[in-house]
Amino acid sequence: MKILVLAGGLSPERDVSLVSASKIAKALINKGHRVFVLDLYYGISDVKLAHFTLDADKIKVYSVSENAPEIKKCGNRESGIGKNVIECCKTADVVFMALHGDIGENGRVQALLDMNGIKYTGSGYEGCLLSMNKNISKALVSAHHIKTAEWCVNENDNSIGFPCVVKPVSGGSSIGVSIVENQAQFNSAVHLAKQYDCDVLIEKEINGREFSVGILNNMPLPVIEIKPKNDSFYDYRNKYQPGNTAEICPADIPFGLTQQLQKTAQEIHNILNLKFYSRIDFMVDWENNIYFLEANSLPGMTPASLLPQEAEAAGISYDDLCSMIAQSVF
Repeated sequence: MKILVLAGGLSPERDVSLVSASKIAKALINKGHRVFVLDLYYGISDVKLAHFTLDADKIKVYSVSENAPEIKKCGNRESGIGKNVIECCKTADVVFMALHGDIGENGRVQALLDMNGIKYTGSGYEGCLLSMNKNISKALVSAHHIKTAEWCVNENDNSIGFPCVVKPVSGGSSIGVSIVENQAQFNSAVHLAKQYDCDVLIEKEINGREFSVGILNNMPLPVIEIKPKNDSFYDYRNKYQPGNTAEICPADIPFGLTQQLQKTAQEIHNILNLKFYSRIDFMVDWENNIYFLEANSLPGMTPASLLPQEAEAAGISYDDLCSMIAQSVF
């Protein structure tokens, strides 16, 4: 197939997206597909310049720096979509969505592709919208009697109390997220979060262990436990810098807890109208109560990302995982 890998975009997660895209593109070429990687934000000056290649060496390699990029330095384009992006997408058999954060996961790009009759991987605009907005996803999941930490939105007096977690309502990769213990920290955390979203979610901190469960082709993958070193939390640096976090898959937990996490992840995947694949994140307290954190409609596919590790534990190689996702739209 001719596969266009759509990546980058004007998002604090653009570096993560570009690393995912590079690895995805090489994997798809290994499976015999012709591939072209396109940055959503910059686009391309002429569609004729979009060369779909079978040579993995022609795919540019990227890396994730310790800190999220300052997207203001990229410039400003009102739509966030570069020249000839849609026209270029139309030349492919399928668009592989390697976008993360903001426009790539809030459903806007998906809706635009739908309007143009373009096939693409991942969930539709409805599932992306519902999962990207943490206030909406928590409300929907809570309405189905699944535990999630007590929360509020845009409360200056912090009715949740301390300790709490402050984060942008939309966004991923733990960008703009803080764990706070007092009012002074809270004020700083709100200021930070508002740099990434006008709405801020304040959530009661759950003390326990962090887990994630991928869903692939309507089936849960093995549970992975995330254990950042030095007693820190799973922030942007710990997610993407090698050696900062121990990721254990399958997680060393009782079989009953594994089943419960997988069952709950599957339920949330369906509640939020997600499609072929997703990743659902949880905290489990010391009494083994499960709390939903957030859902990811386009999980990361970098070398450090969780979904590929879970797939590998299930006997699915990275190359096969990418090919399965690409072919799932047909």
